Amino acid sequence: MKRSKNKTQRTHLGFGLGLRTDHYDAILNSNPKIDWFEIISENYMVDGGKPLYFLDQIRANYPMVMHGVSLSIGSTDPLDKNYLKQLKQLAKRVEPAWISDHLCWTGVHGKNTHDLLPLPYTPETVKHVASRIQQVQDYLGRQILIENVSSYVTYKQSEMTEWEFFSDIVKAADCLILLDLNNIYVSSFNHEFNPYDYLYHMPRERVYQFHLAGHLNETTHIIDTHDHPIIQSVWELYEKAVAHFGPVSTMIERDDNIPPLDELLMELNFAREVEKSVSDQCQKRAGTDHSVSVL
Repeated sequence: MKRSKNKTQRTHLGFGLGLRTDHYDAILNSNPKIDWFEIISENYMVDGGKPLYFLDQIRANYPMVMHGVSLSIGSTDPLDKNYLKQLKQLAKRVEPAWISDHLCWTGVHGKNTHDLLPLPYTPETVKHVASRIQQVQDYLGRQILIENVSSYVTYKQSEMTEWEFFSDIVKAADCLILLDLNNIYVSSFNHEFNPYDYLYHMPRERVYQFHLAGHLNETTHIIDTHDHPIIQSVWELYEKAVAHFGPVSTMIERDDNIPPLDELLMELNFAREVEKSVSDQCQKRAGTDHSVSVL
């Protein structure tokens, strides 16, 4: 099925969390002030049982988006038709605001490494990945969001920066962006580049979602672990991102060392405060300087 070529204005879902099993009961019992949830698609590609039971119960009260980790859009293996079929079936059940996955490869020759592996930044890779994204979008009948990953190695073959590579792909594929601000920070530390160069190179109109998360700093390098609170430098990057892109749907990822839901809600409310503060400042500047535009 061919997807519609008609673009819609960016939807602002508000502030969400990754849906994790640790919080199922708390969510159903307390109906917390969370605007939406992001699910890991693969966790619910099952025929039945508790995962789908809780998914349906929570979906009845909250909007959702689907976030995958196994599309392997950068691999040289053929796209997995069975995986795409299951993804489309899940989307029919969830009716997500959007579907996303990562700019990476996860395996080759039919073997899954269960890791998000970086790609060489070359024009050839841009064409390869953009073509595969277009195939996925045509099959799903919708644009998808592609997320930047954290990386720990580089390729000698690379001919451009990561942000040029990412931007060229989303434009060529006509897809959208899930901008992970923690991943930008992690990679900027590991590879010694300015994270704001990355941020300001992204095409504004294609950024539909932000990810925020914590990480593990090993002094010589940072590992994207999603098991710590968000650090001040990432909050500062988020503040600049809101100022640059305008209000964007924002969610917090926590995948290990998962705290009680109330603790994550405190971080989420802080993100709300950051966006409101930045938006108010932009509006004040726009009121006195007509050269300033607010998204």
